[in-house]
Amino acid sequence: MNKSADIENPEISIEDLEEPLTYPVEAFLSPEYAKQERERLWPRVWQMAGRLEDIPEVGDYFTYNILDESIIIIRTAPDTIKAYYNVCPHRGRQLINTPDDENTVRGRKANFVCGFHGWTYDLEGRNTYVLDPEDWKGALNAERTCLSEPKVDTWGGWVYINMDPDCESLRDFLEPAASILDPFELGKMRYKWRQWAIYPCNWKTAIEAFMEPYHVAGTHTQLLKYGEFYAYSKAYGIHGVSGFDERDPDRKNSQSSSVTRAGKGGDPRVSTYELVRENYETVNYSAATETLVNAAKRLVDELPEGTPADQVIAHMMASAKADDAARGVIWPEISPEHMSEAGLAWSLFPNQTILQGVTFALCYRTRPYGDDPNKCIFESYALERYPEGEEPVTEWVNAEPTAEKWGSVLAQDFANMEWVQKGMKSRGFRGTLPNPHQERKITNFHRVLSQYMGTGSPRLLDK
Repeated sequence: MNKSADIENPEISIEDLEEPLTYPVEAFLSPEYAKQERERLWPRVWQMAGRLEDIPEVGDYFTYNILDESIIIIRTAPDTIKAYYNVCPHRGRQLINTPDDENTVRGRKANFVCGFHGWTYDLEGRNTYVLDPEDWKGALNAERTCLSEPKVDTWGGWVYINMDPDCESLRDFLEPAASILDPFELGKMRYKWRQWAIYPCNWKTAIEAFMEPYHVAGTHTQLLKYGEFYAYSKAYGIHGVSGFDERDPDRKNSQSSSVTRAGKGGDPRVSTYELVRENYETVNYSAATETLVNAAKRLVDELPEGTPADQVIAHMMASAKADDAARGVIWPEISPEHMSEAGLAWSLFPNQTILQGVTFALCYRTRPYGDDPNKCIFESYALERYPEGEEPVTEWVNAEPTAEKWGSVLAQDFANMEWVQKGMKSRGFRGTLPNPHQERKITNFHRVLSQYMGTGSPRLLDK
C-alpha cells in the first residue's frame, strides 16, 4: 500500500472527485504556506532529480536543487548511483557551487574536495583527509565526517531522491502509474531538447496548466481545426492521467493519445496527417516524431479514399513502426487495451508530468523559487528513442518564455500561467470551479497535497 495514501483525510475520497468540488487558493498565494512546504511536503516525497543519461560514466555527477537543499547525484560504479547532500560536514560549505542562475551543475569527480579547508571525500562519501585531525582529540570518527545521504532510486530512466530516511520505496510511491507506463520503456528514450525558465507564478499554477486538455478549446484555438479535444481525467492513487474522450459513447476511441486517433474532417487520411503534423510542429517538435509525421503524410498515397478511421490509424502506426525499425529504432510492444489505459498524459505527484508516446515523451517539472509563492522554476523537455549512437548531445538551456524559444503551443500556456496567478488574488474571485470530469487530476492533486500539508482540502460544492 502507498504509504502517502495512508494519511487520513476524512473530508474527500477519490470517489468524491467525481462530484463538483472547490479547493482553496491559499496553496498558490500564501507566503506562509510556501514556507511550510519546506518541511511538510518536499522532505517527504520522492522527487525526480534528473536522468541517468547525464551520468553515464563512473564519477559523473549532477546537482538537484529544491529550495535551500542541494543534492549531488553521482555514479560511483558502473551499476551504482548514490546521492549526497551537497554540504561538507566540517563547516557547511557546499562541495559543488550551485548558483541561482544555473538549473543544475554537471561534471566528473574522482573525489570531493571542500574549497574551504580541503576536507576530502571519496565517491562512496567517506572522508579521506582532514587537516590536523589530532586537534579534535579523538572526537572525529567515520560517522561524523562522512557525507550525508538521502534516499536515491531510479525508474524509467529518471533518478529520484527522497530526504525522508523512513520513506516508502520509490516503486510503491509511483504505483500504479509505474506499472502502466513501464511498457513504454521510457528508460530507452534520450533527451531531444531541454529548457527552463524562472516564471512569475506559483509552481502549482504552472504544473496544473499541463494537467488537463480541457483548456485546449480556450487556449490553443488553432488546434480545434484539426481534432476534437473533449477530455477525461482520472485519479490513480496519488497520481492521475488524462486523455481524449468521446462525448458519444458509441464513438469511444480505444486509443487516446495525439497520434493514435483520427483528426477532424471528412477524409481521415488527410485529417490524421494534419493533426499529427500540427501537434509536432507547434509543440516544439516533441508531441510526435518525424517518422510518424512522414508516415501520416503518405496516407493519401497508400490508402484508398473511404478507408475507415481506425484502419487509417492502424496503417499509419504500422508504417511508422517499419520505418523506425529500418533505421534501428525498435518499438516496444503495447496492446491497444494498454494504450487506452495509459491515456495521454500522467501527473506524478507532486511535480512531474509525462505525455508519453510509443517512441517519444514530452515532460514538465516545476519547483518553487525560494519562499516567493509568485515565482517558480519551470522546465520542459522532450525525450525520444534514437538509433544506437545517434542520440543528440543536449544541455539545459535557460530560455525566455516565447514562441520562438518554446513553440507556439507552450507559449500560449505561458500566456495563461502568470495571469492565473494574478487573478486568484482578486476579491472578486469566489473560488475555483474545476470540471469534475475533465479536471479530476487537479482535484486529486489538491486532495493529496492537503494530506501532506494538513490544510486546504477540497470540499464538495453545495447543490
